[in-house]
Amino acid sequence: MAKHLFAEQSQAQATPEATLAWDDMLVRLSIAAAFGLAVAAIYFLTQRKKRAEAGPFVSTLVLLAILLAMVSMVVGSDIARAFSLVGALAIVRFRTVVEDTRDTAFVIFSVIAGMAAGAGAYVVAGLGIPLIAVAAFALRAWAGNGGSKPRTPPGRLVVRLGIGSDPDGALAETLRKHSAECKLVAIATARQGAALDLTYALRLRDAVTALALTTDLNRVEGVQGVEWGEAKAEE
Repeated sequence: MAKHLFAEQSQAQATPEATLAWDDMLVRLSIAAAFGLAVAAIYFLTQRKKRAEAGPFVSTLVLLAILLAMVSMVVGSDIARAFSLVGALAIVRFRTVVEDTRDTAFVIFSVIAGMAAGAGAYVVAGLGIPLIAVAAFALRAWAGNGGSKPRTPPGRLVVRLGIGSDPDGALAETLRKHSAECKLVAIATARQGAALDLTYALRLRDAVTALALTTDLNRVEGVQGVEWGEAKAEE
């Protein structure tokens, strides 16, 4: 009788590795990777970032799916192990700010797909992934031809202008030609009062480069120097 109870207790405490064959684990992890790739592909095809910008997040979605499949197999139906895992993961702090709430949805999407693969609930992810894909593409189209393009990041432009030159003349015209937004944020004297340093917070037009702007500004009469850089936070 005692031997029988010990056997039942040992079976109840069996690890997921003891209940899953290695080939079954490999299949689940492979399916999780496929689900993660599908989630990442849907994200990449329905967002507006370039490959270099979206690359890290796309990789994260694939890895998350595989990792959550592993978590699901490790935890299994053991509640104590699940709470222990939650406590261990609570130590990890993620400080990266998600700029787009849509990215958060895809993180959850990848997590669910990975958990479904790890738990062997392939039908859930198999049906959910195509439905999410249809919804994502429909919402992208609803935004209108891919929605609005991301704006060019702002820049900080410093123009050194000789005393006596009119900043509202050819200089202002050149700035209007090349910029979508332009605001004078600071004025300072230079060369012992022989020149003015005009600082602008400026956002270039989509087809304009900083090199083209600098070249045209240097052709303006009275301009003695041009400096372009990233905008400061307060600007």
